[in-house]
Amino acid sequence: MPLQLFHLATLFLLLAATVCADDGRQFAYNGFAGRSLDLDGAAEVTPSGLLMLTNGTIQQKGHAFHPSPVPLRAARSFSTAFVFAIFGQYIDLSSPGMAFFVTTSKEVLATALPGQFLGLLNATNNTNPNAHIFAVELDTLLNSECRDMNSNHVGVDVDSMVSRASADAGYYDDATGRFQNLSLISRQAMQVWVDYDGAAAEITVTMAPLGVARPKTPLLRTAVNLSAVVQHQDTAYVGFSSATGILFARHFVVGWSFALDGPAPTLNISSLPALPPTGPKPRSRVLEIVLPIASATVVLAVGIAAYILVRRRLRYAEVREDWEVAFGPQPFSYKDLYQATKGFSETNLLGAGGFGSVYKGVLRKPDMDTEVAVKRVSHQSRQGMKEFVAEVASMRRLHHRNLVQLLGYCRRKGELLLVYDHMPNGSLDKYLHDPSPGKATLEWPQRLHIIRGVASGLSYLHEGWEQIVIHRDVKASNVLLDGEMNGRLGDFGLARLYDHGSDARTTHVVGTMGYLAPELGHTGKATPATDVFAFGAFLLEVTCGRRPIEEDEENNRVMLVDWVAEHWRQGCITKAADIRMPNSLGLDQVSLVLKLGLLCSHPLPNARPTIRQVMQYLDGDMPLPEFSPEYLGSTMLEQMYSAEFFNKNAMSYVSLGVISDLSGGR
Repeated sequence: MPLQLFHLATLFLLLAATVCADDGRQFAYNGFAGRSLDLDGAAEVTPSGLLMLTNGTIQQKGHAFHPSPVPLRAARSFSTAFVFAIFGQYIDLSSPGMAFFVTTSKEVLATALPGQFLGLLNATNNTNPNAHIFAVELDTLLNSECRDMNSNHVGVDVDSMVSRASADAGYYDDATGRFQNLSLISRQAMQVWVDYDGAAAEITVTMAPLGVARPKTPLLRTAVNLSAVVQHQDTAYVGFSSATGILFARHFVVGWSFALDGPAPTLNISSLPALPPTGPKPRSRVLEIVLPIASATVVLAVGIAAYILVRRRLRYAEVREDWEVAFGPQPFSYKDLYQATKGFSETNLLGAGGFGSVYKGVLRKPDMDTEVAVKRVSHQSRQGMKEFVAEVASMRRLHHRNLVQLLGYCRRKGELLLVYDHMPNGSLDKYLHDPSPGKATLEWPQRLHIIRGVASGLSYLHEGWEQIVIHRDVKASNVLLDGEMNGRLGDFGLARLYDHGSDARTTHVVGTMGYLAPELGHTGKATPATDVFAFGAFLLEVTCGRRPIEEDEENNRVMLVDWVAEHWRQGCITKAADIRMPNSLGLDQVSLVLKLGLLCSHPLPNARPTIRQVMQYLDGDMPLPEFSPEYLGSTMLEQMYSAEFFNKNAMSYVSLGVISDLSGGR
């Protein structure tokens, strides 16, 4: 009888420990079957017990929260460990990543965007200290706006997608001390340990393949004071976030443990649910026994030879259908572009974004080598491809000294490659907004020369060709500079072609916030007047060296149009000019350009000048009309950038990757 009482007491203690293990201060999930996690978006728990944050659908986000907030008041020390795996769309092509987060407000995550924001922030609250969110990102995309070091890194983020500290994904081997790289998109399970020392205000992150003991040397260590994130809140939410963009992925969390004021419980690797298979099932051993050894040798030899042959063909395989013959021969083969970019090497990567990736290439020819930029865009459906390629073929015939020349295209299964002239001096955006020390500042004559060049290129698109071309994304980052610092308007991924006198049909508003005309929120129809509005924002951006929408010291949104108009009301509009330019600049020209920018930014499309009139004003062939700052009502612009407009009608960035929108009817 005493022995039975001992067993009952032991069972009671075990049950009590199990209940207390998930009280918000300490918990351990060796799989998630039957766990009541708080899920939103695409997140779900699979029947096998895996936490799947995204299910392989593009432009989605998923969040998983611990069901109860944890008492993190005054930023107490905590420790967490989790096992994850990322199944990308392609095993050798970067897919969106994921993050572990701590936040005091679920509303921040509710308004977050997919893609580069990982479902954590959006274009408005990124870098806003009132976001109150801390994250350890497992980032698998290289994004220049976020200042990412590469497309396979671990970063520590506080209220911004620009990491406080980051490191290549990998671990330090205890035996040799050597760094071992890990591929985050390898579809293999890996374990991450995150420890926060509240007293020292320091975070450490360590990772290793599943099954390898926690390395003694952490991957990265950095000072982070989470008091600013938690502030005076008694509790905070902890969990995981992931998001997809143009490329999709499935993000899995296999196990998770957490503890306050002590090390997180060790996960039981043998109890973790299995990941989905990453390849074909192994061959049956019965077949190996039945087949004679000699026959197996012959079959193997033939198979290897066929594999090598097929692989060589597939590496350079292109897609060309009968209907493409009408567009004439293409000057580039996939083999040429593959070799020109050194196999689309990361060392040749010029940039990446919503549209895909752009690589520098050198086409080797007997007479002369040619530098090109190759834009690599993924597509999975043939729907609308014929119409889209027809537009690309038409745009090849666009020739103007202030347009980035589209030289041709090449198609293969799953992707489209567009070939452009290479612009050695990069984008204008970097010269205006790059805070790096020693970065060259453009003088006023250079800026005016670029402005006139872009206006000339836009005039050609609107009025100088056989068709009207609406660019739909005129902005500084889409203006590239050639070797002589001439401005060239590029990225026609958002362009819509339609015959003179016909109507342009769109499905939804696309472009970049700050450059979108107010009428787009109501009609969704792009016109030459909407391009002129974006050009007006561009004029102010180049002259003032400020973005169309910024935040002041009190985190209030400041619109550049209002800021310049206020300087005009005070009788000193030229003081809105970029202070980095010398005082000897032509004040009359600066005043003209600033007022022209305001006129082009008028909320009413009929009140804006045409691009031909803009050229005449800039060249001095026609005087600028007399008008006052009060002529420009900003009410409609404020409505345009309201949360309702943004959520229902617009996207912060749309790129060439959106094949379905680009291939619609004219």
